[in-house]
Amino acid sequence: MLFWALLALVLLNTVVLAWLALRKHDAQHDQLRLQQEEAARQQLLSAMAAQTQNMERALRQEIAESGRSARQEASQSLATFQQTLVQQAAEATRTQNSQIDAFGQQLALLQKTLSDTLTLQLGNVSESNARRMSEIRQTLEAQLAQLQTSNAAKLDEMRSTVDEKLQSTLQARLGESFKQVAERLEQVHKGLGEMQTLAQGVGDLKHLLTNVKTRGMFGEAQLASLLEQVLVPDQYAAQVATKPGSKNVVDFAIKLPGKSDSGEPLWLPIDAKFPNEDYERLLDAQGRADVLAAEAAGKALELRMRLEAKSINEKYVEPPYTTDFAILFLPTEGLYAEVLRRPGLMESLQRDHRITLAGPTTLLAILSSLQMGFRTLALEKRSSEVWQVLGAVKNEFGKFGDVLAKVKSQTETVLKTLDNAQVRSRAMDRALRKVESLPDTQAQTLIAMDSGDLDGEIG
Repeated sequence: MLFWALLALVLLNTVVLAWLALRKHDAQHDQLRLQQEEAARQQLLSAMAAQTQNMERALRQEIAESGRSARQEASQSLATFQQTLVQQAAEATRTQNSQIDAFGQQLALLQKTLSDTLTLQLGNVSESNARRMSEIRQTLEAQLAQLQTSNAAKLDEMRSTVDEKLQSTLQARLGESFKQVAERLEQVHKGLGEMQTLAQGVGDLKHLLTNVKTRGMFGEAQLASLLEQVLVPDQYAAQVATKPGSKNVVDFAIKLPGKSDSGEPLWLPIDAKFPNEDYERLLDAQGRADVLAAEAAGKALELRMRLEAKSINEKYVEPPYTTDFAILFLPTEGLYAEVLRRPGLMESLQRDHRITLAGPTTLLAILSSLQMGFRTLALEKRSSEVWQVLGAVKNEFGKFGDVLAKVKSQTETVLKTLDNAQVRSRAMDRALRKVESLPDTQAQTLIAMDSGDLDGEIG
């Protein structure tokens, strides 16, 4: 109500101010009247302010009384509710106590009944088990006594039999075992001698491989053996200066089809390298499980391979006299596998120095591929020559047909002459049938005398 009263006063003030604004233009003519109206307005405003204050005080008093009455009612309701809850809780507690007491009496009675029943049953079961155990014990004791007696007799028989067999078998086995031991000891002795010889040979080989020149010769010899197995001597050359005017010679170079501008063959350089010291240090560090030493040896081996690849590229690769790449041959599969294990090393050598790594197996595969290419090119190159040879054979075959016709005519003439001679022979045979034949010895003597006289006349 206070809010609406204040709102009414504000609206009234607004209406009065609007009315005053509308009448402002008549101020010159109605100044006296305006002063009266102003005084009336002041009186009205004072009355309204007093009325508003009275209303505000009344509203405040009414609100305070309403709050006090509401609080009193709430406190009375809360006290009533609390008293009701206390009464209900007490009633519930008394009911639960009575139920618990009854349930406890029932449980006690049930427990006593169960205890008596279980005690009786356990007593009966115990007596029955005792009787059965006594019977079982007596039966077992009797059976065990019989079993012991029987086992003792059988064991005596088995002991005598086993002793006899063990004696004979042991003697035979001991004889055979001593014989086998003697033979094995002799074989071990021979094996130790062979191992000593082999260790001496390995030591000699290791001593030889410590020499750089010897290692180089070993790699070159293995490379030469692989080339000889796959290629013919005309398809490769040894100790070739692939760069014109250079004194550096590569171990081996393969002649590829095609020639340079100067007429020289196109070479594929192959150089053998055997960095045994770095590889041995790496294997030794790996065998000792020394991670730092193995890493250092691996980096040294990688640096050595990079230097060797750079050297081969600078010394032997010179397009168009050679291919734009060369092959670095590692003579052992273990060394080749270890180099391949280095991350990115093979790709780096191919990209930076145009060098391709190859072990014995890899190089054999490369050479086999090249040999197949050589054969294909040779077949293509010789195809025209084959056609020329076939043309010449065709001409000669025509001449051979003429000669064969002449031989046929001459053969037919000879056959006719032989037929005539056979006819004459049969006629002479018919004419000589009436002549008496001489004995074989006399006939041979006469034929021999006639032959000797004929020889003398001829001489």
